[in-house]
Amino acid sequence: MTPDTPNVAVAPVNAAWRPVPQEDDPTLPRLPARRLAALLVATALAGCSPPGFISFPPQVRGNQVDDRVLAQLVPGTSTRADVTAALGSPTMHATFDDNTWLYISEVTKPLIGGTNAVLDQKVVVLTFDQQGILRGVAGKTQKDSVPVSVASATTPSPGREMSFWQQLLGNVGKFTPAQAMPGAGAPGGPGGPPGP
Repeated sequence: MTPDTPNVAVAPVNAAWRPVPQEDDPTLPRLPARRLAALLVATALAGCSPPGFISFPPQVRGNQVDDRVLAQLVPGTSTRADVTAALGSPTMHATFDDNTWLYISEVTKPLIGGTNAVLDQKVVVLTFDQQGILRGVAGKTQKDSVPVSVASATTPSPGREMSFWQQLLGNVGKFTPAQAMPGAGAPGGPGGPPGP
């Protein structure tokens, strides 16, 4: 090498090198057309539901009441303190009755896309008398639920109905020009030259 030539290593050129066609490559698996089509369809459908190896555990929400613990509470003898010690604080009280306690629980399973599948819903209703003695125990499930439809009507507001054009042009002419306002034209006032 001369001092003028850079110190670069040049790989020898192999004139016999050529890309190997895919059908001649022994390292690639050979799939019949039917299997390849089935694999493509399965891959496309895999986006619709999670694969089998991805599973989410069920999640318990609210106060799940154990039936064995609930059986220990005896109407007529158990008190509010006994119920609180056995079941904990209630999820909520009835809206207009502090003597009705509700223990609400739901078992859900997360799905893809942030939605939850409801596996089980249960509400335990405990009623007490004025002295705080347990009088009744009732259980409600998802079968006891009543579908509620949402009203699509709007709440009327006081005043009159205005059309689009009335709303758009309603304030035209209601405001006084800046010259007619008191103090207009004075230095530093609205509509006047700026002050010193």
